[in-house]
Amino acid sequence: MKKWIFGAAALMLGIPFSAALADEGMWQPHQLPDIKEQLVAAGLTLNPDDMSDLSKFPMNAIISLGGCTASFISDQGLVVTNHHCAYRSIQHNSSENNNLLANGFVAKTKQEELAAAPGSRVYITESLTDVTAKVTDGISAELTGSEYYQAIENKRKVLVAQCETDDDYRCSVSSFHGGVSYVLIKLLTIRDVRLAYAPPSSIGKFGGDTDNWQWPRQTGDWAFYRAYVGKDGKPADYSEDNIPFSNKAFLKVNAKGVDEGDYVMVLGYPGSTNRYRTAVEVKNTFTYSYPTARSYRQEYIDVIKQNSAPDSDERIKYASNIAGLANYAKNYGSMVESYNKSDMLIRKQSLETDLVNWLAKDTQMNTKYGASLVTLNKLIEQSDATKERDLLMAYIGRTTMMSVSKGLLRLSHERAKPDAERERGYQKRDLKRYEQSLASINSRYVADIDKVLFKHFLAKYVHLPADQRVTTFDQFFDIKDTDLTKAYAKVDKMYADTKLGELDTRLAMMKMSEKEMRASADPFIQFAVSQFDYNMAQEKLSNSLSGKLQRVRPEYMKALLAFKKSRKEAVYADANSTLRITFGNVKGYSPQDGLRATPFTTTEGMLAKYIAGDDEFDLPVKLREAIQAKRYGIYADAKLNSVPVNYLSTLDITGGNSGSPTLNAKGEFVGLVFDGVYESIIGGWDYDPTYNRAIHVSSPFMLWVMEEVDGAENLIEEMEIVR
Repeated sequence: MKKWIFGAAALMLGIPFSAALADEGMWQPHQLPDIKEQLVAAGLTLNPDDMSDLSKFPMNAIISLGGCTASFISDQGLVVTNHHCAYRSIQHNSSENNNLLANGFVAKTKQEELAAAPGSRVYITESLTDVTAKVTDGISAELTGSEYYQAIENKRKVLVAQCETDDDYRCSVSSFHGGVSYVLIKLLTIRDVRLAYAPPSSIGKFGGDTDNWQWPRQTGDWAFYRAYVGKDGKPADYSEDNIPFSNKAFLKVNAKGVDEGDYVMVLGYPGSTNRYRTAVEVKNTFTYSYPTARSYRQEYIDVIKQNSAPDSDERIKYASNIAGLANYAKNYGSMVESYNKSDMLIRKQSLETDLVNWLAKDTQMNTKYGASLVTLNKLIEQSDATKERDLLMAYIGRTTMMSVSKGLLRLSHERAKPDAERERGYQKRDLKRYEQSLASINSRYVADIDKVLFKHFLAKYVHLPADQRVTTFDQFFDIKDTDLTKAYAKVDKMYADTKLGELDTRLAMMKMSEKEMRASADPFIQFAVSQFDYNMAQEKLSNSLSGKLQRVRPEYMKALLAFKKSRKEAVYADANSTLRITFGNVKGYSPQDGLRATPFTTTEGMLAKYIAGDDEFDLPVKLREAIQAKRYGIYADAKLNSVPVNYLSTLDITGGNSGSPTLNAKGEFVGLVFDGVYESIIGGWDYDPTYNRAIHVSSPFMLWVMEEVDGAENLIEEMEIVR
């Protein structure tokens, strides 16, 4: 496979890539040769030109799980990722009598490995192709917003359909710099994924929510999957006859780990950042969206916990949901706190003033881009006009029965169209995943909890401003003003009478026509029918606005990128779940005056936090005994007189980087990135080299626990260890 050579916005503007500032930047593979000097200066010994080639090491060892990153760690399809990335699969295989979350799991043989949660996938990026011209050329400037949106959608669908030659591949078209450029991504999709090893949560989630985003940290956040394929070596659905995937490349594991100052890099699939958003977007997000979303998520958690006993089947079913909600609740709250302490908004406003002044000095540039910021901000304010309703209805829609009923009705509506005209998510390519999603519901749904959650947010809904209430919603639940007496009675009856909690019913409805669905007596389907026309009208309005934004934002971004390059500032695309590399060094930091955080924590620090019986700070007996006896063997670090558990680096990461392998200058595996420090939570919006630090679990700690505590020697023997 040849390299992906792609100049993106920089070449379109005729301006070379600028140098990176400090360790800021989530770089695309094709950019690595352009930042070769910075990589080498930081300590890289691999050839950056080779690293830009997806078919060469180490890029061909990096994979996506669809939301998290992972990597091949042996030539037998063995995959390493974070414990929290495998959490749903651990939960899926747990029960009150066999709680793998609490006890951990080690498959001593491949035959003992457990099927991952339905819908689990391993995605291997095979190619990245610039398709900007194919997406944007030939679209008339006279199109309305909705027409423009649909024209872009249609072109993306055509490219995806041409790319997906069979079920083995999943393709997508991603936009960069707000639509300045588009890239077609082709992923080999492995469908048989199995759980091979996970330490108990007392290691994998040590510190729980209390230590989340905190330093010092001592969390063993890792787990192992294995990818399986058919006997012909091609992706296949789960079968006992399947064989481990024989991958082209894998990472060697360095048993020593890293020292302070060492070069490290993370290769992965960061989800999203917002470094190029306007000041208006920044203000709206941090003064409304994040504070409100944090409150809603915390309330969601509280309702679940109040209606399920610890370690009960009910709580286990919601364990993954709680973990995800808690992570983002803390994330949002901390970002708001950081924002309130920072001058980020002032700097954004200053940047935009400087941009306007810079454009004004160039008549040609000003004619092309001068009005783009004003137009963009007007559209953003328009999209925020109903933000209270939109956010609250999204959380009501998170409840399982609401989501399932609306989804099934929409599927029946889309199935009547030619496949190419269906909405994304409902095309033939999506149906297998959709079915697996329906199948997984029983392992994460309890009717009584779902009902209480719905009632909780219904009580908030009636206090929305009058002009944001939804007439069809009020009519269906017979809501007048804030009186919920009739609504609650109707909700009780809906949950009592629905059959959507049964898998057979859900699967049968997948095959129904829209006419059959509309005739259904199921109360939740009746609800979905009552809201359908309203929802479609709202979607049409949203698409129209999106089309206008798709037309304006690229113009603003072209101006901003040219301006930043004129000032020799770092230029890289915001994260968008595509393959990136970030690099830096192992380094501590000073979170506040008078405090210095060293870059390593140890097993002794872990033991010092131990609290018997505490869900967050309990530890297995074997681990405590090994620490007390200092049975560290070859994994001891002489400088620390212990085993390093976690360490800090200057790497620029965000959500989606979870599970990303941390590599040293030679490309050897030295751990997994899994979190950031409290002060860098706001990094998705604003990078600060003084405070931005990533947290990694160390490879020597992983190997030591596997050998000394969990008895996973068979997996160690399978890996290639550099000692």
